[in-house]
Amino acid sequence: MLLMEGKFKKYKKLIELQLENLTAEDALGQSGQKTVKLDQQSIGRLSRMDALQSQAMAKAQQRRRDALKLSLRVALQRLNDEEFGYCYDCGDGIEEARLLASPVVIKCMSCLKG
Repeated sequence: MLLMEGKFKKYKKLIELQLENLTAEDALGQSGQKTVKLDQQSIGRLSRMDALQSQAMAKAQQRRRDALKLSLRVALQRLNDEEFGYCYDCGDGIEEARLLASPVVIKCMSCLKG
């Protein structure tokens, strides 16, 4: 747990902030995922098709947010286990700039290319 107190504290804050932002986006995206009413009188055919497409996009965005939240939670667990920042394949350290850009990465650039 010594690593958490040191240089990895900034990564924990970054991950927690990203999780908070995704949770806030979830709340905003709920209205776009509601069931589209198929009442011919209140909405035209093209408008209904647009609404269905918007609903599908909102659901896809929700799935992406859910996947990212899961990856962020895994990154927090790696922090707690003191495995964060090390390549899953070779065990070498992952570049700091890469971790700051995306704390969910689990491979160094060498293993990613290979």
